Amino acid sequence: MVHRWRNVEQKTIATRLVHRKPGFQPTRTNPDQGRSALCNSLARLVSRRSGPYNHHFAPIRPLEDRTITAIAGPDMLPAPPTENIVVLGSTGSIGRSALDVLAHDGGNRLRAFALSGHSNLNRLIEQARAFRPRFVVLTETDALAEVRSALNGQVDEVVAGLDGLVRVVQHPETGRVLTAIVGAAGLQGTWAALEAGKTIALANKETLVMAGPLVMDLARRRNASILPVDSEHSAIFQALQAGRRSEVKRIILTSSGGPFRGRAKRELADVTATEALKHPTWSMGPKITIDSATLMNKALEAIEAKWLFGLEPEQIEVVVHPESVVHSMVEFVDGSVVAQLSPPDMRLPIQYALTYPDRVDSPSPRLDLSRAFALRFEPPDRETFPCLDLGREAMKMGGTAGAALNAANEAAVARFLEGTIRFLDIPRVCRAVLDQHTFDPRPALDQLWKVDAWSRLEVGRWRP
Repeated sequence: MVHRWRNVEQKTIATRLVHRKPGFQPTRTNPDQGRSALCNSLARLVSRRSGPYNHHFAPIRPLEDRTITAIAGPDMLPAPPTENIVVLGSTGSIGRSALDVLAHDGGNRLRAFALSGHSNLNRLIEQARAFRPRFVVLTETDALAEVRSALNGQVDEVVAGLDGLVRVVQHPETGRVLTAIVGAAGLQGTWAALEAGKTIALANKETLVMAGPLVMDLARRRNASILPVDSEHSAIFQALQAGRRSEVKRIILTSSGGPFRGRAKRELADVTATEALKHPTWSMGPKITIDSATLMNKALEAIEAKWLFGLEPEQIEVVVHPESVVHSMVEFVDGSVVAQLSPPDMRLPIQYALTYPDRVDSPSPRLDLSRAFALRFEPPDRETFPCLDLGREAMKMGGTAGAALNAANEAAVARFLEGTIRFLDIPRVCRAVLDQHTFDPRPALDQLWKVDAWSRLEVGRWRP
């Protein structure tokens, strides 16, 4: 019989079991006896190994019943069940990419159970007509009657406001929740889903930047799972599966360097929003594109990585990689460096978070290794891009520092896009807010929201 292995680790462990435990071998009189013993022991071993390298968040049943059956023999493999997906922020860049993944799947494994949107109502209505979710969620109640009228008979229900969002993410039939709402606003939906013990596909890094220890503690208490969607954190998550958590020396987050890589600080004094929005490799929303230009995006990702993977600040490094092919790396204590490579396309990490622990065909382009190309790596220019050091400082401080820095950055980026401050003012105003806010080393959630509100007001009052 030819066995189908879900991954190299399963095959390796199973091979060791067969070689070391002759009793696990199937016999001619009772072939199922050996197979059953092999599967049970394999499940126990992989369960023990799954915790250390994921540290704070548990993988989603890496050896559930259907996976064990697959290892026992491909002739016994049932079709995977269809999972109901809630997409929070479906009209944004990540949300649209997620719907591409669902369209490619064709309903075989993934079904759009609910879509949520904020201000782009026309796009939300178009998406609802195309995917026919059970629920459509509006963040504001003002347009509720209009959207209900437009979607009459095409979806089961249109709901609005925080109450409607909480009801949908905590619905008994909800499977995984993709949290792609930009900024601090994404924390509310993530928190509600975790309270219900749901599996989160996390595309909103601000959730962990603001409230990392509280969020991870809630996930543990509710037996919920958090799977990373950011390309860098997905790459780390995949690379970590090559070893144990105790074997990790450091992780290396890669950055494209943004549109201003290689420029001196004096050359950035008068850059415009139009220039800053021209990212060299990724197609993203305006806020995250500006964050990429200032390298604040990488600063926030470092804080997110600390909480996701249970790392110390000294274990997290950033390197500039202009091609955006190596999405991040893990260095182990023996000197081995494991990386994840693919063309820059968010649909791949989104799909992996929605189908984990399985891998299936995706709509993403493939890496063409038959053509010649170079991969470059260089240290970031911390003098020109001081946001990196701001992020490291906030990461080391903990407490309310992440909430203050995140809110200040969101408000400063909004002012830059409006034209009321300059590009180099973004790190300056963030520094001022981080220094002046009332620091609390162990804040409750309501205190974090107060710091968030205060920081935004301070940015609004700030003058160059």
